Amino acid sequence: MADYEQIGGQEKKPIEIERKFLVTDIPKGIGGFIPEFIEQGYMTIGIDGSETRLRSRSAPGTTTKLTLTAKTKGALIRGEFETSLTRAQFYELWPSTVGKRLEKERYTIPYMGYRIELDEYQGSLLGLVTAEVEFADEEGARAFTAPDWFGEDVTDFSDYKNQALALKGIPETYAEFIHNTSLQTAFLPRGDTGL
Repeated sequence: MADYEQIGGQEKKPIEIERKFLVTDIPKGIGGFIPEFIEQGYMTIGIDGSETRLRSRSAPGTTTKLTLTAKTKGALIRGEFETSLTRAQFYELWPSTVGKRLEKERYTIPYMGYRIELDEYQGSLLGLVTAEVEFADEEGARAFTAPDWFGEDVTDFSDYKNQALALKGIPETYAEFIHNTSLQTAFLPRGDTGL
Protein backbone atom coordinates (compact mmCIF):
# COMPACT_ATOMS: atom_id res chain seq x y z
CA MET A 1 0.00 0.00 0.00
CA ALA A 2 1.46 3.33 -1.03
CA ASP A 3 1.92 6.09 1.53
CA TYR A 4 1.43 9.81 1.13
CA GLU A 5 4.54 11.49 -0.28
CA GLN A 6 5.71 15.08 -0.48
CA ILE A 7 6.71 16.00 -4.04
CA GLY A 8 7.71 19.58 -4.80
CA GLY A 9 5.91 20.78 -1.66
CA GLN A 10 2.67 19.13 -2.85
CA GLU A 11 1.04 16.16 -1.18
CA LYS A 12 0.80 13.30 -3.66
CA LYS A 13 -2.13 10.92 -3.27
CA PRO A 14 -1.19 7.31 -2.54
CA ILE A 15 -1.31 5.06 -5.55
CA GLU A 16 -0.83 1.38 -6.17
CA ILE A 17 1.15 0.36 -9.24
CA GLU A 18 0.87 -3.40 -9.47
CA ARG A 19 0.96 -6.22 -12.00
CA LYS A 20 -0.80 -9.55 -11.48
CA PHE A 21 0.17 -12.86 -13.07
CA LEU A 22 -1.15 -16.39 -13.14
CA VAL A 23 1.37 -18.88 -11.80
CA THR A 24 2.43 -21.81 -13.99
CA ASP A 25 4.79 -23.58 -11.60
CA ILE A 26 5.27 -23.26 -7.85
CA PRO A 27 8.93 -22.54 -6.99
CA LYS A 28 10.46 -25.38 -4.94
CA GLY A 29 11.77 -23.11 -2.18
CA ILE A 30 8.38 -21.71 -1.24
CA GLY A 31 8.14 -24.03 1.75
CA GLY A 32 10.82 -21.97 3.48
CA PHE A 33 8.47 -18.99 3.72
CA ILE A 34 5.73 -18.67 6.31
CA PRO A 35 2.43 -17.64 4.73
CA GLU A 36 -0.03 -15.18 6.16
CA PHE A 37 -3.72 -15.94 6.03
CA ILE A 38 -5.88 -13.27 4.40
CA GLU A 39 -9.65 -13.05 4.56
CA GLN A 40 -11.22 -10.14 2.73
CA GLY A 41 -14.67 -8.97 1.80
CA TYR A 42 -16.06 -6.15 -0.31
CA MET A 43 -18.47 -3.62 1.13
CA THR A 44 -18.93 -1.84 -2.20
CA ILE A 45 -17.88 -2.55 -5.77
CA GLY A 46 -18.48 0.25 -8.25
CA ILE A 47 -19.48 -0.27 -11.88
CA ASP A 48 -16.22 1.50 -12.78
CA GLY A 49 -14.16 -1.02 -10.73
CA SER A 50 -13.68 1.14 -7.65
CA GLU A 51 -14.08 -0.70 -4.34
CA THR A 52 -14.22 -0.53 -0.57
CA ARG A 53 -12.71 -3.60 1.06
CA LEU A 54 -12.27 -5.06 4.54
CA ARG A 55 -9.26 -7.29 5.15
CA SER A 56 -7.98 -9.43 8.01
CA ARG A 57 -4.31 -10.51 7.79
CA SER A 58 -2.70 -12.92 10.24
CA ALA A 59 0.44 -15.03 10.45
CA PRO A 60 1.73 -17.37 13.18
CA GLY A 61 3.08 -15.38 16.12
CA THR A 62 1.77 -12.00 14.93
CA THR A 63 -1.14 -9.75 15.79
CA THR A 64 -4.02 -9.84 13.30
CA LYS A 65 -4.10 -6.69 11.18
CA LEU A 66 -7.60 -5.40 10.35
CA THR A 67 -7.97 -2.75 7.65
CA LEU A 68 -10.47 -0.89 5.51
CA THR A 69 -9.20 0.02 2.03
CA ALA A 70 -10.74 2.11 -0.73
CA LYS A 71 -9.39 1.80 -4.28
CA THR A 72 -10.22 3.86 -7.34
CA LYS A 73 -10.90 2.42 -10.78
CA GLY A 74 -7.95 1.26 -12.85
CA ALA A 75 -5.81 -1.73 -13.77
CA LEU A 76 -2.04 -1.15 -13.54
CA ILE A 77 -2.39 2.11 -11.59
CA ARG A 78 -5.05 2.79 -8.95
CA GLY A 79 -5.55 5.22 -6.10
CA GLU A 80 -5.45 3.39 -2.78
CA PHE A 81 -6.38 4.63 0.69
CA GLU A 82 -6.09 2.39 3.75
CA THR A 83 -6.83 2.74 7.45
CA SER A 84 -6.55 0.37 10.42
CA LEU A 85 -9.68 -0.78 12.24
CA THR A 86 -10.33 -2.03 15.75
CA ARG A 87 -11.84 -5.50 16.12
CA ALA A 88 -15.16 -3.93 17.05
CA GLN A 89 -15.17 -1.71 13.95
CA PHE A 90 -14.15 -4.58 11.67
CA TYR A 91 -16.80 -6.99 12.91
CA GLU A 92 -19.48 -4.31 12.85
CA LEU A 93 -18.81 -3.81 9.12
CA TRP A 94 -18.03 -7.44 8.17
CA PRO A 95 -21.69 -8.54 7.61
CA SER A 96 -21.93 -6.02 4.74
CA THR A 97 -19.52 -8.23 2.76
CA VAL A 98 -21.68 -11.39 2.68
CA GLY A 99 -21.52 -12.95 -0.79
CA LYS A 100 -18.42 -10.90 -1.69
CA ARG A 101 -15.60 -12.60 0.22
CA LEU A 102 -12.45 -14.61 -0.45
CA GLU A 103 -9.68 -16.33 1.48
CA LYS A 104 -6.07 -16.93 0.52
CA GLU A 105 -2.65 -17.77 1.86
CA ARG A 106 0.01 -15.25 0.86
CA TYR A 107 3.72 -15.97 0.56
CA THR A 108 6.01 -12.93 0.32
CA ILE A 109 9.08 -13.75 -1.78
CA PRO A 110 12.02 -11.40 -2.49
CA TYR A 111 13.00 -11.30 -6.17
CA MET A 112 15.66 -9.06 -7.75
CA GLY A 113 14.84 -6.06 -5.56
CA TYR A 114 11.08 -6.63 -5.82
CA ARG A 115 8.61 -8.35 -3.53
CA ILE A 116 6.44 -11.07 -5.06
CA GLU A 117 3.18 -11.78 -3.26
CA LEU A 118 2.21 -15.33 -4.19
CA ASP A 119 -1.45 -15.99 -3.39
CA GLU A 120 -2.85 -19.50 -3.02
CA TYR A 121 -6.63 -19.07 -2.92
CA GLN A 122 -8.81 -21.15 -0.61
CA GLY A 123 -12.47 -22.19 -0.36
CA SER A 124 -14.45 -21.87 -3.58
CA LEU A 125 -11.34 -20.46 -5.32
CA LEU A 126 -9.12 -23.42 -4.38
CA GLY A 127 -6.73 -24.18 -7.21
CA LEU A 128 -6.22 -20.57 -8.29
CA VAL A 129 -2.68 -19.28 -7.77
CA THR A 130 -1.55 -15.77 -8.67
CA ALA A 131 1.47 -13.55 -8.09
CA GLU A 132 1.39 -9.78 -7.63
CA VAL A 133 4.32 -7.39 -7.80
CA GLU A 134 4.08 -3.74 -6.71
CA PHE A 135 6.24 -1.01 -8.25
CA ALA A 136 7.41 2.49 -7.38
CA ASP A 137 6.52 3.84 -10.82
CA GLU A 138 4.90 2.90 -14.12
CA GLU A 139 8.23 2.70 -15.94
CA GLY A 140 9.48 0.06 -13.51
CA ALA A 141 6.25 -1.89 -13.86
CA ARG A 142 6.47 -1.99 -17.64
CA ALA A 143 10.20 -2.91 -17.61
CA PHE A 144 9.76 -5.78 -15.12
CA THR A 145 10.97 -9.19 -16.30
CA ALA A 146 8.95 -11.90 -14.61
CA PRO A 147 10.54 -15.14 -13.37
CA ASP A 148 10.04 -18.29 -15.44
CA TRP A 149 7.39 -19.66 -13.07
CA PHE A 150 5.04 -16.77 -13.83
CA GLY A 151 2.37 -17.36 -16.44
CA GLU A 152 0.06 -14.96 -18.22
CA ASP A 153 -0.04 -11.31 -17.14
CA VAL A 154 -3.68 -10.74 -16.10
CA THR A 155 -3.29 -7.17 -14.82
CA ASP A 156 -5.73 -5.85 -17.42
CA PHE A 157 -8.26 -8.69 -17.10
CA SER A 158 -11.07 -7.62 -14.77
CA ASP A 159 -12.15 -11.24 -14.13
CA TYR A 160 -8.91 -11.77 -12.17
CA LYS A 161 -9.33 -8.78 -9.87
CA ASN A 162 -10.00 -9.92 -6.32
CA GLN A 163 -13.36 -8.15 -6.28
CA ALA A 164 -14.49 -10.19 -9.31
CA LEU A 165 -13.12 -13.41 -7.80
CA ALA A 166 -15.07 -12.71 -4.59
CA LEU A 167 -18.29 -12.13 -6.56
CA LYS A 168 -18.07 -14.58 -9.46
CA GLY A 169 -15.50 -17.24 -8.54
CA ILE A 170 -12.76 -18.66 -10.76
CA PRO A 171 -12.90 -17.28 -14.32
CA GLU A 172 -13.80 -19.76 -17.07
CA THR A 173 -10.53 -18.92 -18.84
CA TYR A 174 -8.56 -20.30 -15.87
CA ALA A 175 -9.72 -23.86 -16.55
CA GLU A 176 -8.15 -23.60 -20.01
CA PHE A 177 -4.97 -22.14 -18.51
CA ILE A 178 -4.67 -25.06 -16.04
CA HIS A 179 -5.33 -27.57 -18.82
CA ASN A 180 -2.45 -26.09 -20.86
CA THR A 181 0.13 -26.03 -18.03
CA SER A 182 1.64 -28.55 -15.67
CA LEU A 183 0.56 -26.66 -12.54
CA GLN A 184 -0.34 -29.00 -9.73
CA THR A 185 -2.66 -27.62 -7.09
CA ALA A 186 -2.26 -30.24 -4.41
CA PHE A 187 -0.03 -27.85 -3.26
CA LEU A 188 2.88 -25.96 -2.03
CA PRO A 189 5.83 -28.08 -0.87
CA ARG A 190 6.87 -27.39 2.72
CA GLY A 191 10.37 -27.38 4.15
CA ASP A 192 12.49 -26.86 1.02
CA THR A 193 14.26 -23.51 1.34
CA GLY A 194 16.24 -23.27 -1.90
CA LEU A 195 14.50 -20.80 -4.21
